[in-house]
Amino acid sequence: MARARKRHVQEELFGPCGGIRRSRSQPSRKKHKRPGRKPKGARAGSPHKKRPEINRHKPVHVVLKVVKAIGSLRKRLMYRALREATLTVALREVNAITGGAFRIVHISIQRTHIHLLVEADNKTALSRGMQSFQISAAKHLNSAVSVQQKLERRRRGTVFPDRFHQEVIATPTQARHALAYVLNNWRKHREDKSSREARTWNVDPFSTGALFAGWKERADEPLLWKWRDTYDPLVVYLPSSWLLAKGWRKSGRSISFHDVPSQPLVRT
Repeated sequence: MARARKRHVQEELFGPCGGIRRSRSQPSRKKHKRPGRKPKGARAGSPHKKRPEINRHKPVHVVLKVVKAIGSLRKRLMYRALREATLTVALREVNAITGGAFRIVHISIQRTHIHLLVEADNKTALSRGMQSFQISAAKHLNSAVSVQQKLERRRRGTVFPDRFHQEVIATPTQARHALAYVLNNWRKHREDKSSREARTWNVDPFSTGALFAGWKERADEPLLWKWRDTYDPLVVYLPSSWLLAKGWRKSGRSISFHDVPSQPLVRT
């Protein structure tokens, strides 16, 4: 009698969910870690995500953090160092740089971080402009730290540990919020009450508040501020985007000396 032929059961090509069925003996694929520099510290920087597209009509709010070794940025030596960096970026814009224009419109210097309102023709221009500012700022800040701490050798360490954080401004309400947040950021951190001299200032001397013409309290003034002869303002450009020049007023809210960011605002 002939031996019965053994029949093998054919496995289904597609599983019940429509996906390809994997054999039990086939090992599963392991997830590999993403390449690139990982965020550092308790407050890690902006994650490595694709930057959004921008254009010259949409300004950008940028935040830069500095390492603890630099110390407080709200000191005269640090202010001068960052002023030199703003001058470097301004001169870069004067020269015909291919790839698009980049302009710093406002800047606010806090103890551990810097806020900037910038305009860029495109994503590449923003990246190159911020790179130019960071390189110049790092060089001058390291020199300032060396003088301040009386180091025998000039400091050459990292200044900006992570990628900068950015927020694209697309509406008048966003523009108004960004202007108030950046220019009055010192009140959020209570720097306006840090000393007797600070209490005499209506706007933050470590910002471009003195160059802003939209303060509610100065609406009827024909001229800009007359600051002290010893005060050198930070070097920035007048806004060319409609949102930062005029559009923010369409939000229906003015900007006062006394506005504190992150607190509810009363419509005026």
